[in-house]
Amino acid sequence: MATANLTVRVDEGVKKEFDIFCENVGINATSAVNMFIKTVIRTRTLPFVVTDIAVDMQEVYNKLEAGEASIQAGRVADGVDSIRALREKYRV
Repeated sequence: MATANLTVRVDEGVKKEFDIFCENVGINATSAVNMFIKTVIRTRTLPFVVTDIAVDMQEVYNKLEAGEASIQAGRVADGVDSIRALREKYRV
C-alpha cells in the first residue's frame, strides 16, 4: 500500500505530552494518528464531542421544528443558510 505524508502543527509541549502518552501505551505518534484517522473513517464521526457545533446545530434543528426553516436539497431554504454557515465556520 502506498503511503502519504500528513503534516500537522501542534504546540511543542502538546507534542511532547502526546509522545509520552504514546510511549506509555506502547505505540508511536504515527500509529496513534493512523488509529484516529481509521476510526473516523470507519465510524464516520469524530471520537469526541465538538460542543460548539452541537450547540449551533441544535439551533438549526430548533428552527426546523418551529417551522422557521425547511430543508430542500440539503440546505435551509428560508434564506437562513445555517448549515452552510456552520460548514464554513468549522470547515466541515
